[in-house]
Amino acid sequence: MSNYNKREEATGWLFVIPYLAFTLIFFVVPFVWGVMLIFYKWNLISPVREFVGFGNLLEALQDRRVWAAAVVPFKIMSMFLPTVLVLSIGIAVLINSFKRMQGLLAVAFFLPYLASGVATALVVKGIVSYTSPVNSAISKVIGYVPDWLGNSFLAVLVISLMIAWRFSGYYALIFLSALQSIPNELYEAAQIDGAGRITSFLRITLPQLYPALYSVMILAVGMMFGIFTEPYMLTGGGPNLATHTWYLEIYYQAFSTMRAGYASSIALYNALAVFAFIGVVRKIMQSWGRALGWED
Repeated sequence: MSNYNKREEATGWLFVIPYLAFTLIFFVVPFVWGVMLIFYKWNLISPVREFVGFGNLLEALQDRRVWAAAVVPFKIMSMFLPTVLVLSIGIAVLINSFKRMQGLLAVAFFLPYLASGVATALVVKGIVSYTSPVNSAISKVIGYVPDWLGNSFLAVLVISLMIAWRFSGYYALIFLSALQSIPNELYEAAQIDGAGRITSFLRITLPQLYPALYSVMILAVGMMFGIFTEPYMLTGGGPNLATHTWYLEIYYQAFSTMRAGYASSIALYNALAVFAFIGVVRKIMQSWGRALGWED
């Protein structure tokens, strides 16, 4: 190897080493440490760790709180996914319909995604509070104030809509990029054949959005298993564990009951659930893609 190639290789490693060090310190080491903790009973403080083998994993399978946490992502997903898909595609179509100021509109709709989850949760908590103007108006119409965060269904609904509001602008940018890549010739041909706007959307726009829909579905489904801020700030996992997510249970076991090993075992089950369900969603989306001619 020539001296020039050696210098090039050394320069490449010089640029890569900081990233590798960051990955090692903040991802690889915590991951290995977390896997090791699964087999121990430890309170995060004592220098002594008790080896319990598969005890933590077996206990988690019989824990009512863990099973509740396993169900909550699907409850939120059932409300969040339809809402965020309709909102984000609608926003993308709206922005794309403007010939000017598309960048400004895109930034405006993207801003909620940049907002702090804690700050947003506090605002939402104020909106659904008993004495808020919104509840006062609702009370005048229906005669009573809904217990938004005390009712199991309404609490899930509030959290789902809040997350959908935050992420619709982000997903809209993905759909906007896909919309702008659709050839205008397809719409012109459809117009010549007498197709209306709804038919063009269903037969041209929606199938052409498949790559974007695939990406958004994977991102959204994965996020559902990692929700923490919204239920922690709004409901604390209640009422009756109706909004008790995986991350809330991991946080509770690790830092409230000081059971680090047990929390690690729950984190493992969470990871397995994420990979399994994303695999199912991928298969479904790929089947649809093959029907549309996108997948081989």
